[in-house]
Amino acid sequence: MKLGLHSWGRYPDVSQVAHSCGWECDMPELMRRVADAHGSTLPYGNGRSYGDSCLAASDQVLYMRTLGRFLKVDWNEGTVLAEAGVTLAEILALSIPKGWFLSVTPGTQFVTLGGAIGNDVHGKNHHLRGTFGNHVRRFGLLRHGQEPLTCSPTENSDLYAASIGGLGLTGVITWVEIQLIPIRSSQIDSTLVRFENLDEFFALSAELDHQHEYSVAWIDCLAKGNKTGRGVFMVGDHAQYGTLAMSERSKLRVPLTPPVSLINKLSLRAFNEMYWRRHPGRRTRQRVDYEPFFYPLDRVLHWNRIYGRKGFQQYQCIVPEAVAKPAMREILGAIADSGQGSFLAVLKRCGDVASAGVLSFPLPGTSLALDFPQTADLEVLFARLDAIVREAGGRLYPAKDAHMSGSDFRQAYPAWERLEALRDPFLISRFWKRVIA
Repeated sequence: MKLGLHSWGRYPDVSQVAHSCGWECDMPELMRRVADAHGSTLPYGNGRSYGDSCLAASDQVLYMRTLGRFLKVDWNEGTVLAEAGVTLAEILALSIPKGWFLSVTPGTQFVTLGGAIGNDVHGKNHHLRGTFGNHVRRFGLLRHGQEPLTCSPTENSDLYAASIGGLGLTGVITWVEIQLIPIRSSQIDSTLVRFENLDEFFALSAELDHQHEYSVAWIDCLAKGNKTGRGVFMVGDHAQYGTLAMSERSKLRVPLTPPVSLINKLSLRAFNEMYWRRHPGRRTRQRVDYEPFFYPLDRVLHWNRIYGRKGFQQYQCIVPEAVAKPAMREILGAIADSGQGSFLAVLKRCGDVASAGVLSFPLPGTSLALDFPQTADLEVLFARLDAIVREAGGRLYPAKDAHMSGSDFRQAYPAWERLEALRDPFLISRFWKRVIA
């Protein structure tokens, strides 16, 4: 038993009691024992969900990191079969030297396979390859009081679809087989250029997205007027020549949690101005290691501590393509007026590749993600942003959410009833209780 697990944002500040086992064969008994003793439970991976979707309603979770073994790899076909507690970083450490990379990766490599499926994570290449779930060949699913199941597009396909993006509610994913993509180098050939406003972002995206595997933009969330949405646009591809050696970048560490957030209006404004100006005004090509390209924050261990003891919330929304420009202009205007936000605000366009999951977040449109220190003013700002997203026909990302209303969730995810019908009745999160009750 392990005490003191939290979500990554530490909001709500609710501690989870972790129950773990060393072998997959012991999981049915552990699940039965915890669920029977506490009424319900929830699988918990590496704690990288930001809000309350990874927090059990009972505050008693099944800690999955102890199931972290590789079971089978095929370097000819690029497939990996591993227990659900294996992290993406552990996969990359094995696969990159063999010439393979994750088909889809989110902005951190420290998520587990089970968590990547449960939240159906996406990345900088959604416009080409869709979500993580599109590259999951099959997985094992354990439901309370039942025999273990194998789920794939052709076997138990209803549970396969419901579990991808299913927030860990359909059962405990115990093992996973995924498909990788071939690479010739561990490095990325990227092109960067800063842009002056939101109009330039959409012009660059329309021109460059389809030419490159990866595309994303950093934006200055405090810029106003004709500078609204200014930022740095970045595209990239796996280099066609070079070494497959892993990068040896040293990690920094935030050693403690300060009493108050280090992110404030003064520090944020100064950083954003400096960051925007230090990037080139003309298109510049450069070759970089894969880690700073995909995982810029992973170099700083425990970076979530900089937001202080009250924690933070991430706001990630997506709005449909037809209304993306006016909706994003309004959203960014509201954020700039509030003077709140984060150093790393990410804007990107998602494509039309259909997800394999019932409750997956992306849709064809534009997504914005940024962090906010937890303050008393945040509720007012989020209510304003929610209204804009709602009117635009968009939605929020459950993996990042700690405030969404039940009505907004049910309107944005009408397939929730399919998930609820297949939910293991002994698995429920604080998020699901909040939006469905």
